[in-house]
Amino acid sequence: MNCKIAVVDDSPADAEYVAALVARWAEEARHTIGISVFPSAESFLFQYEDEQNFDILLLDIEMGKMNGVELAKAVRRRDGLMQIIFITGYPDFMAEGYEVSALHYLMKPVSARKLCGVLDKAAGNLVKAERRLCVAFDGRTVFVPFSRILYVEAQRQYVLIHTVGETYRMKRSLVGTLEELDEYFFQCQRSFCVNLCHVSQITNSGVVLKNGEEIPISRGMAEKIGKEMIRLF
Repeated sequence: MNCKIAVVDDSPADAEYVAALVARWAEEARHTIGISVFPSAESFLFQYEDEQNFDILLLDIEMGKMNGVELAKAVRRRDGLMQIIFITGYPDFMAEGYEVSALHYLMKPVSARKLCGVLDKAAGNLVKAERRLCVAFDGRTVFVPFSRILYVEAQRQYVLIHTVGETYRMKRSLVGTLEELDEYFFQCQRSFCVNLCHVSQITNSGVVLKNGEEIPISRGMAEKIGKEMIRLF
């Protein structure tokens, strides 16, 4: 599987050690991953504002101004699927972990065997939880996670599925495609449907995605999109 993992710890040595264990786990399990290390909760949130596409969060609890539990609560308000794993030297916060649906607590120093077991469980949860769109094109079929779809564009009898990093062209109507997607996908114009999870700004003429792309919207649609985003987020 492909996934993006964040390690948040204000101890550089601990963060480096955990990141190395995660890389070894991914190599042995043949997962394709991206690992990002953050020295504080604040630094993670700063990047998370622009890139809300992390799948697994490994975080220390005792950190600077914002601790790990506070960070987990902030993330949970936006993302119910992210797998949160606490790595700590203090067992006192375990009760609060239930509030954010933490997958597991690991005590420092981290055991490689235990960490691998928890990561296996996290990966399994992501596979089961993530809904995917079946995209058939050029004699191939791929299953694209909803979270990676930026927007869908109608092009005559085809639709273009614009994703993070790639665009697929499939022979299907926009209406038919929308029927397979969830409530986070909003038809903002006759030929465009946008994933509201990737919207960073709404103007009178379009929505701006977090990657900078701008998608046109119909006249009077800005207010409707704004209300829908308030309802969902």
